[in-house]
Amino acid sequence: MKVVHLISGLGQGGAETVLTRLVTHSTYEHVVVSFSDEGVFGDQLREAGIAVYTLNMRPGKIGLKDLMALKRLLKELRPEIVQTWMYHADLFGGIVARMAGFSHLAWGIRNSGASLKETSKTNYYLARISAWLSRFIPQRIIVCGEQAAKIHASWGYAAEKMVVIQNGYNLEQWKPSQENRQQSRQHLGLFEDTPVLGFIARWNPLKDHPSLLKAFAMAKKKYPDAVLILVGKGLEKNNETLMALLNQYQLIPDKDVLLLGLRTDVPKLMPALDIHVLSSIAEGFPNVVSESMACGVPNVVTDVGDAALIVGENGWVAQAANPEDLASKINEALAFLGEPGANLVQKQAFQQLQSKVRQSVLERFSIEIMVKQYESTWAMMLRK
Repeated sequence: MKVVHLISGLGQGGAETVLTRLVTHSTYEHVVVSFSDEGVFGDQLREAGIAVYTLNMRPGKIGLKDLMALKRLLKELRPEIVQTWMYHADLFGGIVARMAGFSHLAWGIRNSGASLKETSKTNYYLARISAWLSRFIPQRIIVCGEQAAKIHASWGYAAEKMVVIQNGYNLEQWKPSQENRQQSRQHLGLFEDTPVLGFIARWNPLKDHPSLLKAFAMAKKKYPDAVLILVGKGLEKNNETLMALLNQYQLIPDKDVLLLGLRTDVPKLMPALDIHVLSSIAEGFPNVVSESMACGVPNVVTDVGDAALIVGENGWVAQAANPEDLASKINEALAFLGEPGANLVQKQAFQQLQSKVRQSVLERFSIEIMVKQYESTWAMMLRK
């Protein structure tokens, strides 16, 4: 079976990561078509033997010429299944695939939809238009999480076409490692018993870094030795807004908060954390929560998308956009971690929690489970 995947771009993001993970572990033949360029995943896909095509469309300026080029490419590739990813590809890619005569088409919803109107009006209106067209264009709608399915169904998306497939992870890549922990902490100048929190996410309004920084500043009043690591595009000292926030909350760069920017070694860096904090105001199925848990790192998350479902009883859940509540949950997590030099009983309790969060991901979110669910969905589409 040949599956052609249509996506707006291949930059660093959750959807792009899952797409790459899926096609490099599936036994089917896959082709990836990026509306823009190869981004950060193009080389990785090619090295894995996946054909990659780029259409170099201008962001926000998709024209008739671009759509005709996509139509010609689809007719040339002749896939059995067309799988689209995210709102732009769902709408424009879906319409073009139908025009080209392909009926086995699956949309991919990767956003919970919460706060979408406030953070991206373009995506919000694309989603609302797609809700009406969902009755006619896709054969299936693959949604990344339960909460996302509920919200989109309330907007009018065809609920009977929806299939929830949660993300899967390469658990040989994301795993606890005392060696990586020691090396990363040594490289960053952190002691073994320093309480270290982290958030792996790009600088984006949906990630709500301002609330995280305010909450962390509040938590440091009780835990002054705690350090926060921020990793992701835009989390650098040349970000004037970010630096102003650090100054506002009296957080010292390189001491209280480490700004590491975009990194390619996150699986090696993750075990250096004691607690991972997700401060987002909107998510679908946040990859970073499962990835950190797979590394044995417990989470404090805001109640967005399927984040609370992922952590279950093995983490802490705070209200979104509520720094006070987030600070309270961070304090609870740090209390469970224990002060530097904590007694043996406290250390054992935290080690048991680390084992539980890893096991939780092993049982529910392996990459094998995700690939099997996608392939079963595509096979069912062909039978119908």
